Amino acid sequence: MIIRNVKVYTEDKRFVDGEIAIQDGRIESVGPSADLVTGDDTILDGEGCYALPGLIDIHFHGCKGYDFCDGTQEAIRKIAEYEASIGVTAISPATMTLPVNELEEILAVAANYRKEAKKKAIGTDGAADLVGVNMEGPFISEEKKGAQDERNIITCDSDICQRFLDASEGLVKFVGIAPERNEDASEFIRKMKDQVHISLAHTNADYDTAMAAFDAGADHAVHLYNAMPAFTHRKPGVVGAVSDSTHVNAEMICDGIHIHPSVVRATFKMLGAHRIVLISDSMRATGMPEGQYTLGGLDVNVADGRATLVSNGALAGSATNLMECMKTVVQKMGISLETAVACATMNPAKCLGIYDAYGSLTPGKKGNVVLLDKELNLKAVVKDGVRIR
Repeated sequence: MIIRNVKVYTEDKRFVDGEIAIQDGRIESVGPSADLVTGDDTILDGEGCYALPGLIDIHFHGCKGYDFCDGTQEAIRKIAEYEASIGVTAISPATMTLPVNELEEILAVAANYRKEAKKKAIGTDGAADLVGVNMEGPFISEEKKGAQDERNIITCDSDICQRFLDASEGLVKFVGIAPERNEDASEFIRKMKDQVHISLAHTNADYDTAMAAFDAGADHAVHLYNAMPAFTHRKPGVVGAVSDSTHVNAEMICDGIHIHPSVVRATFKMLGAHRIVLISDSMRATGMPEGQYTLGGLDVNVADGRATLVSNGALAGSATNLMECMKTVVQKMGISLETAVACATMNPAKCLGIYDAYGSLTPGKKGNVVLLDKELNLKAVVKDGVRIR
């Protein structure tokens, strides 16, 4: 396939006029037409469009009526198909706070799904690639549980964590903890950090406790500002610790509901765009009519674009996909398209350790390309060199 007449997103975060050649599911070359050589004569004319890498969502729960924690091959497949259709071509869904045995079963199903997906011929699977799992629970706090079920919350336990890693066959990439709940949190982090990223998630930690966790090797923050102490001038909390720990990356839900646009802009200035990962945190209502759904076994009401717990009105994830979040960042929050694309492609790929194959339009990487028009409307999705939308 050759994609012509587009503005190609480059690794140095610019759009330049050019063309993209894809052969055998991989990007063969990027540049002017004279430099492109491919045996595939399929032509996609993207005149006037931006061409960017397929987006990568490292934290979301579901869509189209399905949830990753449904624990079935069908659920993962339906989720992956929807995500690819809206330009998210690689996914790392998140677990909820559920019983340990149930989480093991969910992770085992995901591991089997990935093995079966890898057997398929290149270009025959129009679904997003399952590239990781983000464990949001169960090592969190009751105080900041949000939409997590506190009945299943437990303290950090390296043996249980190892069970999760083994069940997933290496698919788990992030494990969230609330370090204030366990005096041995730093020991847990030092023991597990070489196998998996340790993130601070649903935590009531103060600044000193969060800094101790980051100093021990934690390097990720789950949906910054949400489910953690407020950032104030005398009590900077987790947000202040993230700011002061330059090795830590931070997720942000930029759906226009979870974080005020002014705070989004301030955070980009405080952390720098290279440390921010845009996520959707979407739940099963995404892509569906408004109404009542469930998340982690709890009832959720979705109205006016907001997903809230029926029990207490707390935000319960989002009903917005990552593509829409990225557009919101640009169109309503004043962040440049070049920066927003990096935070939804390059940065998550680097966090997941898959930047060798995903996250940029570079020869040798997977042929996953998204075309957007000047108004950022989705015009085409190419997955492994095959147009699926």
